[in-house]
Amino acid sequence: MIDWTALANFAIGAAGSVLTSLGIILAIVYRPVERWTRSFFILTFFIMFICSSAVTVDCYAVIYHHVTLIKPMIFIESLTSSLLMPLLTVYLIKLCGESWHHSPLFITVIGLWIVYIVLLVYTQFTTIIYSVSTSGVYSRGPLYPLLLVPPAGIMLLNLVGLFRRQNRLTVKHRQALFVYMAVPLAALILQMFFYGLLLVSFGAILGAYVMFVFILSEQTDIAVRQAKENAEKEFGLKVLQMRPHFIYNVMTSIYYLVDTDSQAAKDAILSFSKYLHQNFNAVVKTENIPFEEELAHVQTYLAIEKMRFGDQLDVIYDTPAAIFSLPPLTLEPIVENAVKHGMDPDYDTLHILIRTRATEDGNEITIINDGTDFDPAKLSGDGVGLKNVSERLALMCSGTLHITPRDGGGAVVTLWIPHGEKAQR
Repeated sequence: MIDWTALANFAIGAAGSVLTSLGIILAIVYRPVERWTRSFFILTFFIMFICSSAVTVDCYAVIYHHVTLIKPMIFIESLTSSLLMPLLTVYLIKLCGESWHHSPLFITVIGLWIVYIVLLVYTQFTTIIYSVSTSGVYSRGPLYPLLLVPPAGIMLLNLVGLFRRQNRLTVKHRQALFVYMAVPLAALILQMFFYGLLLVSFGAILGAYVMFVFILSEQTDIAVRQAKENAEKEFGLKVLQMRPHFIYNVMTSIYYLVDTDSQAAKDAILSFSKYLHQNFNAVVKTENIPFEEELAHVQTYLAIEKMRFGDQLDVIYDTPAAIFSLPPLTLEPIVENAVKHGMDPDYDTLHILIRTRATEDGNEITIINDGTDFDPAKLSGDGVGLKNVSERLALMCSGTLHITPRDGGGAVVTLWIPHGEKAQR
């Protein structure tokens, strides 16, 4: 006659072994998880793996009547599953920043766990709690509920400890710990009334996986947030790197004006003062700014260059689409490159066109110059200017930057700023 209970438990044990093996691998390879949390889950899933393997061997022994294996496997199941409870207590205390060595909660839990181990060992020499007959039949004794009192007490203590410390935990940590504690406790209560099925083992594995998912989600959110903060700091440093580059170019333009037109040089200095005020304000901003504000930077810069080059520089603005935002100091490095690398005294006027166009999906900005040469390496200068623009566009508004040669000489730089929530961060 087929023992369906043993088969069901065998399936639970085998599935538990597979799931816990995967849990160990995930805990090892998933790097965003902090070291202490990773160690906790590796140890937890390892203990569960031993427990599940013991369940599998136990059920195999029941099905194929290997009686001598049954009692040792039951002991291993009970011992390993009990280890999970004080381990969880340590994790809870550690999350709250307490020292678990001197924690009253931990000391009480260890006391109850020692009582449980004493009862478990005593059970191996008596039939009053549970027994395994010579034919391999497992039977509960009259004092079987006594064996469940210490683990139930530990679970309740952990729940009380969680509620008392909930203000020191994140929402996801609270949810994860509650599920991990509540599911095995519910399974333990059910097992008192439903004989045969290993519900506690199944509940412990299920609770651990739910907790693992919650913790992974929490740790991933933290890792993403830290990566974003680090990227913003890095971009801030790069913007500061760009500042002397701007100043050097403008001061060079004013230098040429001093000998040729002192009044124009004075006007340029006033314009440059306005420019610096606008530029330094932009440097400290970490959010997108209106296009009109960014365009004002460009117009101030080009007004200074116009004083230097006169009719050799011609700028056309075609910007009907202007109601959108973009990262600060986006247009200026591009226009500056257009002047710096496109201007050639031996050729005719350098024409620069700044054009905007609105579409259903976003806004397109095009900067075209008809300079004499196109060299992407030269356009990117020392690796700070246009590279930074491209990276800040991607991070701050999911935008893009493309540089292509213009037919007849010069370059075409196209910026794409999408509509929607991403473009307005």
